[in-house]
Amino acid sequence: MLDNQDTYKTISKPAEGELFKDKNSKFYGFAYPVTTEEEIKTHIETLKKEHYSARHWCYAYQLGTEAIQYRVNDDGEPNNSAGMPIYGQIQSYDLTNILIVVIRYYGGVKLGVGGLINAYRTGAQLALDAADIIEKTINQAFQLRFEYKNMSKVMRILKENQVEIINQTLEHNCLLEISVRKGNSFKVFELFNQFFGVEIHEL
Repeated sequence: MLDNQDTYKTISKPAEGELFKDKNSKFYGFAYPVTTEEEIKTHIETLKKEHYSARHWCYAYQLGTEAIQYRVNDDGEPNNSAGMPIYGQIQSYDLTNILIVVIRYYGGVKLGVGGLINAYRTGAQLALDAADIIEKTINQAFQLRFEYKNMSKVMRILKENQVEIINQTLEHNCLLEISVRKGNSFKVFELFNQFFGVEIHEL
């Protein structure tokens, strides 16, 4: 498997873009790293409270690394004039597990659909320009079960293959939850599957 097939890009922390103005309307872009719809809802509700006098809170998000889920919302702007241009920026930066909200304070002059598309796209772009884009690996979780006497051998295999331990219960029978980079997961599974005295299960 190629390395780039088990990685994805997202942002490390929330970011706020510079103000974009067009015909007295003000557009503020915000980007958030997210992994659940619950988080998305919370961020949008918080922004609505902080910017209660704004006219529109348009957004787009994408979740997932292999099964992709996305949504766009024009929040009262003409169809596809806000949410889709924002989502277009998520795609052009090749990001996932991200929410972008662009807030509009109406300036009294209509911008037309073309003007809105440009404004919301620019708002999203400015938020991403301010963000710290990072690359993460797509990981597979396994559970290992073995007797304590095999601990040193198990630990050596984990160390040699740069496997992260997420959780551990070390008693007479040991339980380890491990996280393995997807590109390496078949190899690690096979190593433990052939190891007499160790049970391995996918989580």
